[in-house]
Amino acid sequence: MKHRRIPKRRAAVAGAGIFALAAAGITFQTANASTDTPDLAPRTLSVAKAGTLASSLTKDLGANSAGSYYDAKTKQLVVNVLNGDAAEAAEAAGAKARVVQNSLAELKSARTALKQDATIPGTSWAVDPATNKVVVTADRTVKGADWSQLSGVVEKLGGKAELKRSQGEFKPFIAGGDAITGGGSRCSLGFNVTKGGEPFFLTAGHCTEAITTWSDSNGQEIGSNADSSFPDNDYGLVKYSADVEHPSEVNLYNGSAQQITKAAEATVGMQVTRSGSTTQVHDGTVKGLDATVNYGNGDVVNGLIQTDVCAEPGDSGGSLFSGDSAIGLTSGGSGDCSAGGETFFQPVTEALSATGTEIG
Repeated sequence: MKHRRIPKRRAAVAGAGIFALAAAGITFQTANASTDTPDLAPRTLSVAKAGTLASSLTKDLGANSAGSYYDAKTKQLVVNVLNGDAAEAAEAAGAKARVVQNSLAELKSARTALKQDATIPGTSWAVDPATNKVVVTADRTVKGADWSQLSGVVEKLGGKAELKRSQGEFKPFIAGGDAITGGGSRCSLGFNVTKGGEPFFLTAGHCTEAITTWSDSNGQEIGSNADSSFPDNDYGLVKYSADVEHPSEVNLYNGSAQQITKAAEATVGMQVTRSGSTTQVHDGTVKGLDATVNYGNGDVVNGLIQTDVCAEPGDSGGSLFSGDSAIGLTSGGSGDCSAGGETFFQPVTEALSATGTEIG
């Protein structure tokens, strides 16, 4: 993980806390070369317990595990496995097992091939456990020779990958306007955090790469950069000025706020909410993990969360959350909240670990 230290700058008095987040994502098809095993009454689980069970089964099943996702309708964890013995073990633990064709190693190999042979601006790829494939998406800028190259690589991968077309254009979400501002541009605050007992906030790394000192919507300076990582990752850490209010909550834009008490890993199928300074609050579902997106100009970001929540410029850095758990920071994508599109989030857990901060 790469991140660079940016010198702290002294900031002035701040106004009210600003909170936000955003997303938009791919709706994956459910076609899959898989066979459901006999139903042994998988347990009904909360998304948090499903995530814990998924981690445990991934460890226990080893190479026989091929990913998992949470079915929000049935409230069950669905685990992809490679053989009947692994299916029995997964179902004995309370999950619903599916015997699938592609192993995680094969899907990883497909991702490596894409990275080597199809690193093209305007593309993204992520493993979709529901289809047991790597879903490759090309935005509207991928044309001509680039499209031929990309489709050729995907075709060679056979049943391990599928290619989709987005009508939008992949780009980091950043714009001039309200919320947290600097240098004539605007982003959104993600989550308030602490480090050594002092207050900071997290936002997007492509925001902190472009802006070093931040102000609120009234033009009052609220903080300056302490840490930044972009591309590869997309997180930034800002040190608050003295006397700035910094409650651990997210603005719901209806006169209330969601308290944030902890950070959690995303799970495919998890129901999530985003709040952003441009488009305010929208709901959706996690569609993919460990996504790679190529924004162009050499800006390739890895390890992102993919959802079907919408977002627009100015929502960058804003919060993705599930209940009282912080999940992600808005990175970028395509589309808008009228037409939908694809959006990607930096996992909060990674940003907290890299910056040595805690939710609070």
